[in-house]
Amino acid sequence: MKIIEGGITAAKGFSASGVYCGIKKRKKDMALVASGGPCTFAGSFTTNLVKAAPVVWDQGIVASEETVRAIVVNSGNANACTAEQGDEDCKMMASLTAEALGLRAEEVLVCSTGVIGVPLPMDRVKEGIASASKTLAPGPEAAADAATAICTTDTFTKEVAVSVQIGDATVHIGGMAKGSGMIHPNMATMLSFITTDAAIEKSTLQALLGSSIIDSYNMISVDGDTSTNDTVLVLANGASGSALLSETHSEWETFKNAFDYVHTALAKLVVRDGEGAGKFLEVTVQGARDKETARTLARSIISSNLVKTAFFGSDANWGRILCAMGYSGAAFDPRSVDLYFMSEKGRIQVVEGGVPLAFDERLARAILSEREVVTLASLKDGEESATAWGCDLSYEYVRINGEYRS
Repeated sequence: MKIIEGGITAAKGFSASGVYCGIKKRKKDMALVASGGPCTFAGSFTTNLVKAAPVVWDQGIVASEETVRAIVVNSGNANACTAEQGDEDCKMMASLTAEALGLRAEEVLVCSTGVIGVPLPMDRVKEGIASASKTLAPGPEAAADAATAICTTDTFTKEVAVSVQIGDATVHIGGMAKGSGMIHPNMATMLSFITTDAAIEKSTLQALLGSSIIDSYNMISVDGDTSTNDTVLVLANGASGSALLSETHSEWETFKNAFDYVHTALAKLVVRDGEGAGKFLEVTVQGARDKETARTLARSIISSNLVKTAFFGSDANWGRILCAMGYSGAAFDPRSVDLYFMSEKGRIQVVEGGVPLAFDERLARAILSEREVVTLASLKDGEESATAWGCDLSYEYVRINGEYRS
């Protein structure tokens, strides 16, 4: 696998654009991604019972259509909790995009992100789609424009692209994501878009996406809130000329590993950009009786606001970690837990076999003061492990969300 440039347009046959149309006050707010040919596709969506209009539209397309050609995304307005008008506006976004590109509305997936409960300014949306369709282009610059246009409170764009050799063909996988707040494990709270020029059937791609999100987007947390708009979409146009990929293909694992890498890399970028975050946190649970137990424990630790605030203060308050493990619902022996903190400043053990150790508080504080901190919880119940990622919880997070609509 080779890491390359190009983001969402790294795969052959894909173009993108990002423009400003006035939904937001100043920044780009309309993105478009399109393929020169039909794409098999897959999607995963929020588990929140309150679903934005675009989520409902996309779920219908995933259930009823075999191929699509484009994704249109606006930022600054979630088109959520907007009743029937929101549904009509979403359908109009698909229709306007389809008309501009010579497609059917059902070949267009729609996403929105931003403030909930405010109707879309459709006059501006119409202008934005027209402008975005005229400026579609391949290449890294167009990909960067699209990645910028999907952002809300993000402080940087999130793009990843890789290439792998599958037989005689070079297959590309590229993606972009947005997310900074309302991030919590359960398909995460964000938008993520992946394109590939691999040839792969829709059912195979959907199954692959389903397995990939378990250890990527579902293992991140910023603030414990699950959004109305969570969406991950994958488009595959087969333009690489590769053989049809399936689980029986001799190089399936090569493709799967690259696919998983892109999703995990994007998920980690999202939490690195957590609203008000000063630290990137990694939590690994090892020695669990099964994989799901390890995942549940790691997610519970990374999601705890008390754990997050302790890391913000560089406080080795390890009792909060054991507490989070205890209420996770996962079965484990608390008397078997070893607990460690690690960073570039060193490694320190604070618990052994469930018993607190006397440790150097100064060293612990130095370790926890780094920008990237790893927590390792080692059990003795089995051989399975899992890793979750998150960030600290700061005063700045409160300020950002207290002024979100200002």
